[in-house]
Amino acid sequence: MKFNLTSIKRLVLLVGVMFVIIPQSLMAQKQKPQNLRTYDNEPYHFGFIIAYNNMSYAFKYIDNYQMTPHTASEYPNTAESYFNADAIYYATSIESDQIPGFTVGIVGNLRLGKYFDLRLIPSLSFGTRNISYNFYRTIDKTDTEVINQDLYFTKNKSIFSTFIEFPLQVKYRSKRLNNVAAYLIAGTNFKIDLASQKKSQIEVNDPITGEQHSVTDNIRVKRGDIAAEIGAGFDFYTSYFKFGVEVKMSYGLLNILDSQNLIYDSSIKSLQNRTFQVSLTFE
Repeated sequence: MKFNLTSIKRLVLLVGVMFVIIPQSLMAQKQKPQNLRTYDNEPYHFGFIIAYNNMSYAFKYIDNYQMTPHTASEYPNTAESYFNADAIYYATSIESDQIPGFTVGIVGNLRLGKYFDLRLIPSLSFGTRNISYNFYRTIDKTDTEVINQDLYFTKNKSIFSTFIEFPLQVKYRSKRLNNVAAYLIAGTNFKIDLASQKKSQIEVNDPITGEQHSVTDNIRVKRGDIAAEIGAGFDFYTSYFKFGVEVKMSYGLLNILDSQNLIYDSSIKSLQNRTFQVSLTFE
């Protein structure tokens, strides 16, 4: 749950900074005339969004996963499985690291009431999740000089994703104070990952026959997901368009793990997407 704690801290920090800085700008523009006076009375309007994102995973592990042994057959590398057939592996830790990505999309806004809007934001999101595995390997070969050979090693597996996203949100906006309004958003996001499976295969040589074949050498995830989203932001009304700054958290609701019974996924019970996003909107 490292990702959740870090993301919540970021969300609180950014919202806090926004609520400190924005009131000062409001005081400075107290006597300024309102821009785009009738903007919020329009039945609908459009725009676009560009955003910075951090994608990661939230894990649910099997019970006592650090004490669960894994045989060499679960290791996808054929040569490793053959030459260390007596090896027993243990996953001592599995963590997801956050790597920056970006999002672009189109904003469609439908007015529901004086302070409520319905928003559909078809988007493309690009990002990478890096999973760090720490393993412990032990080999017990009584017929050789090597007895109880212990070895700690680390594996890093990256999953690149290109999401087609369809966030559907309800936006509650505050009353305008001159040219600024605060807002909250909540909704769901239907997403399809187009790229997550592309680099899960590697080519290896069979140590016995010498033939080359493909094996899965990464954790695999399902393409489809549904996420719940919450966020907050501020709208700034300029002379020609409305500019918004927004922070958002997205929590995947589905278990996207596509288990292959390999050492990379056999310690994991379920896997959910998590995304932290800072957006700029132009409408």
